[in-house]
Amino acid sequence: MVMDMGRDPVTHDEVELAYRPTRGDLRAGVGVRERVRHLHLLRWALTAVFLALAAQSAVSTKGSALSFVLAVFCAAVIWAMPHAQAHHALRTVSWQGEYRATVTDDGIRTETRYVTLEQRWSVFRGHRETRDHFVLLSRDPNILLVEVLPKRGLRAEADADRLRALLARRLPVV
Repeated sequence: MVMDMGRDPVTHDEVELAYRPTRGDLRAGVGVRERVRHLHLLRWALTAVFLALAAQSAVSTKGSALSFVLAVFCAAVIWAMPHAQAHHALRTVSWQGEYRATVTDDGIRTETRYVTLEQRWSVFRGHRETRDHFVLLSRDPNILLVEVLPKRGLRAEADADRLRALLARRLPVV
């Protein structure tokens, strides 16, 4: 005879992913971080300012070719910053090869051939789902830690629903 002692049932749901990080994965993480911190607005505003300076330099009779080129260059660098960040991050993590992540009610455990990282849910402030990724954002004010879980790393379609439910139980959508 089994008696219910009034305790919540313990769920031991576990979702596993296996993937090699790509530039697109890291770009998705940078993009979500940018949007949550509203940095994309600043980036586009600065890009627009430098493009306006380039246009002014191009139509002005006193403008020089050098000021035009520098303004366009600055606009391009500011616009491309998330792509550069993703490229740099990929160079930092790609040498580790395949990543195997296990998402449980306790947190996320990520393993490579060289390192094992275990993160509790308390590290994260929330998550956001994109078309191809689940992105988890750290609790610190500058969101220095971004965990990207690519959907292509899941074993089956049903795993995406299980992962979505598990994340919803543990983290708010941001």
